[in-house]
Amino acid sequence: MTTPDVLTQRALNRATLERQMLLRRRRASALEVIEHLVGMQSQAPDAPYVGLWNRIDGFDPEELSSLTRDRQVVRIGLMRATVHLVSASDALLLRPLVQPVLDRDFSSQVFNKNLAGLDPAVVRDLGLKFLAEEPRTRAELGRMLAEHWPDRDPASLSYAVSYLGPLVQVPPRGIWRAGGPSAHTTLEYWLGRPMDPDPSIDDVVLRYLGAFGPASVMDVQAWSGLTKLREVTDRLGDRVRRFRNEDGKELFDLPHAPRPDPDTPAPVRLLPEYDNLLLSHADRRRVNPDGRKVPLPPGNGGKFGEVMVDGLFVGEWRIDGPTLLVEPYGSLAPADAAQVEAEGVALLAFAAADADPSARRVEVAQPSS
Repeated sequence: MTTPDVLTQRALNRATLERQMLLRRRRASALEVIEHLVGMQSQAPDAPYVGLWNRIDGFDPEELSSLTRDRQVVRIGLMRATVHLVSASDALLLRPLVQPVLDRDFSSQVFNKNLAGLDPAVVRDLGLKFLAEEPRTRAELGRMLAEHWPDRDPASLSYAVSYLGPLVQVPPRGIWRAGGPSAHTTLEYWLGRPMDPDPSIDDVVLRYLGAFGPASVMDVQAWSGLTKLREVTDRLGDRVRRFRNEDGKELFDLPHAPRPDPDTPAPVRLLPEYDNLLLSHADRRRVNPDGRKVPLPPGNGGKFGEVMVDGLFVGEWRIDGPTLLVEPYGSLAPADAAQVEAEGVALLAFAAADADPSARRVEVAQPSS
């Protein structure tokens, strides 16, 4: 039996950065990148714009805003029961696959406990009927449902529909710097197409490996929220190549996927909050060797994020008016600090384009000793 190749943490880092389009910006459309990444985290609706800016050469935020208005991409609860920005076709494919994740998550919520004695499917179906008529906020939907169950908490009724039914958030939510209420309608109404009746989890696992691999079964499960995926990898056969990490754990990858030389330079990147690079493995040491908690600030996004130096999570950034403040966790080498500042200047030109150019500045804080 052939012994699988061993991949070091640095080799895993460079392979993942290449799949994530973070070793160099690409000439690609926003839709192509979103589909390659199998979606982008989008609890903070402006965050994917900064994520695409990090990956696409010359990215224009209007490109994604147009895709959103034209219903070519949608924001919907998917992997890990979190809101993702995905292509329309991926929404129809992925939602039925991950519905068990949302069902499980809802079962542990106080909203579910507040509805004890009700049939959740009845609540869901009535809510979907209301939302297929026109988009509504959770508060509006809760009030309408409470007319049928006046003794129940309206918010719990509304959240039951959010978890148990395929809902999308509609514009202007998700339009760059537009804001707007979080109004929902049904996925199938919004797209005018039914969900995939026979989605392939095998194909989705392969796509995950193409965007995040090499990876273990536990990594795929951490990304998706699904369980019992060992049976999937077992039947993939020669569609995957097997490796091991330095701890001896089995990893899977596409046979011909890029695995760059571990010495390949990795440029500084200023990722947005919720970027899936930092959240999509059970073992995150390849990008977060110190195991630091990834900050998830509230808000619409696009003003906070993580600093990546040499492919590793080393600090945080935030935009306050025309200023971008970088707060590294440790001292940066002078060359790295200069790269961080240059990338910060470029990010300000994108994310604070309305600010007076002469007032924009980048401040790199000195970590306390």
